Amino acid sequence: MSKIDSIKSENQKLREYISLINVELELSQRVTEIKQNYTNSPSSKRIIPPILNRISKIKSEKLSLAKELNLN
Repeated sequence: MSKIDSIKSENQKLREYISLINVELELSQRVTEIKQNYTNSPSSKRIIPPILNRISKIKSEKLSLAKELNLN
């Protein structure tokens, strides 16, 4: 792999990492809003777990990329 290809690949991974951060923040904010607006609602209890599962997967993806990019 050439130096330019290596830099392009790293750049793409960094963009993906940043995107994951943004999605995580947005989903976390949505969970907070749902909890505030639908306190003790059966709907919120049904909606929140899948979002939290997705956030967990995003964190895992971020960790993997961070290790690969030596961000830790």
